[in-house]
Amino acid sequence: MQQPDPLSRTFAALADPTRRAILARLARGETTVKELSEPFDLTQPAISKHLRVLERAGLIERGRQAQWRPRRLQAAPLRDAAAWIGLYRRHWEDSFEQLDVVLKELQATEQEKEQGDGDDSDQDRSR
Repeated sequence: MQQPDPLSRTFAALADPTRRAILARLARGETTVKELSEPFDLTQPAISKHLRVLERAGLIERGRQAQWRPRRLQAAPLRDAAAWIGLYRRHWEDSFEQLDVVLKELQATEQEKEQGDGDDSDQDRSR
């Protein structure tokens, strides 16, 4: 069986909101598994599964300080994912620019209509 590439593992890990929340917490600094699990209504085994997925994706690593085994964020896979997404940035910027042109045209048409309607009401009043 072929192993998924690193980018696929990163996106698979990021697909879960709990794992994204764990990464957000680790972005503030390393912490223990117990502290990571506190905000979640999950069992310790469920949190451990999430941490294993994040470790396999290379997004976090385990430290070792005596009995304390803190987890810490590893940003390289996130940088790689951002770089891949960045390849498509020009495409969506072009799409937004086209949408902006259409929006401005619609707004101009709407203003013309409002000005035209205003002229009619002035004529009605003078009659």
